[in-house]
Amino acid sequence: MTPFTRLDARAAPLDVANIDTDQIIPKQFLKTVEREGLARGLFYDMRFDAEGRPKPGFVLDDPAFARAGVLIAGDNFGCGSSREHAPWALLDFGIRCVIASGFADIFYNNCFQNGLLPVVLPREQVRALMAEAKGGNHVFSIDLEGQTVTAPSGAVFAFEIDPGRREKLLKGLDAIGETLQAAGDIATYEARHALAQPWMELA
Repeated sequence: MTPFTRLDARAAPLDVANIDTDQIIPKQFLKTVEREGLARGLFYDMRFDAEGRPKPGFVLDDPAFARAGVLIAGDNFGCGSSREHAPWALLDFGIRCVIASGFADIFYNNCFQNGLLPVVLPREQVRALMAEAKGGNHVFSIDLEGQTVTAPSGAVFAFEIDPGRREKLLKGLDAIGETLQAAGDIATYEARHALAQPWMELA
């Protein structure tokens, strides 16, 4: 994964609570196991009508929020069924951080496995950030090392994060990458095991 240390980017306000994973990436886009190309399906039913024509007014299609790297969302973001395509689609669109007052557990866990930072802040702080984001074309700063979100006004909000997950994001490690850090110890164990029990080795 790409390490996450500090992100300076526009923030798009999506003031809707209980957005589920089917709204983030509808089922028709789940046929692929590729992570690229999913941006076209992100929030598809919010962005397009039944004929595939763009709906006016969706925040991520507004030029004021073009290339937004932060999404400020309503409570209980990512609820519903488990699908890893949801963080994939957000990342493919260019979103690297989602800020909300609460996340569904499975989505929250999937974010860390894919390099997307979910930031939980109290509801009143999220509302304040949402209000500033609605101005458009403003830079927000998310500092994972310092565990802070800085709004364009200069207001700073601290967030909590599990130290282990924080460390993996800073280093850009997914579950496989974390395991490979112990590659030397694994190789040593396997060599000793082969010497101690050679009959267990396949010919």
